[in-house]
Amino acid sequence: MTEKFDESRIVYREVVEAGKPWMHEVKAGQFFRIVDLEGNEAVDTLFYNATDHDERYSATDTIREQGNIYLTTGSVLRSNLGNPMLTIVDDTCGRHDTIGGACSAESNTVRYAIEKRHMHSCRDSFLMALGSCSCNHDKKMSKDDLSSNINFFMNVPVTPDGHLDFDDGISAPGRYVEMQAHMDTLILVSNCPQLNNPCNGYNPTPVEMVIWE
Repeated sequence: MTEKFDESRIVYREVVEAGKPWMHEVKAGQFFRIVDLEGNEAVDTLFYNATDHDERYSATDTIREQGNIYLTTGSVLRSNLGNPMLTIVDDTCGRHDTIGGACSAESNTVRYAIEKRHMHSCRDSFLMALGSCSCNHDKKMSKDDLSSNINFFMNVPVTPDGHLDFDDGISAPGRYVEMQAHMDTLILVSNCPQLNNPCNGYNPTPVEMVIWE
């Protein structure tokens, strides 16, 4: 795919403000693009089989099958059943994190300071979205449905000794990552509110979600 596309094919478009959650379904065959509008934003993302939430994105299966801890064009995002959920078909950022996880009140306290505990986090955003989910399933979604997430646009180098560094972002205004869904997929996003490390340039900003046929 290319950066320019037929606007008439768009079926959904929304700007998600910094620190806000977002949840939406992408149908099999549709394309889904996340646009980093102002650059250096981190977009924490989870994927679920839209008809069976027990099947969801698996960092372990994805990393094992591609033999790489980073994601970019050609990466297949796999479920905990080993099934392909989405494939990254275009990527103008170049690398996305699979192992840094989502910020939480607890991690803010441990990594930074006890007085950071009250600050909003991606885990909070995920839980807010799950609590308001109106998905048509008998089983309600809850914190039990949280698992390892992808951090799109986030730069987390791994040192030779296995240490994780949360470095300055490598994205820029207008860069995007684009996926095509292999199954009906429920997407849960936290547009990260993190103010304590450089993953957002210490300044969380909006991102845009675009879905098209």
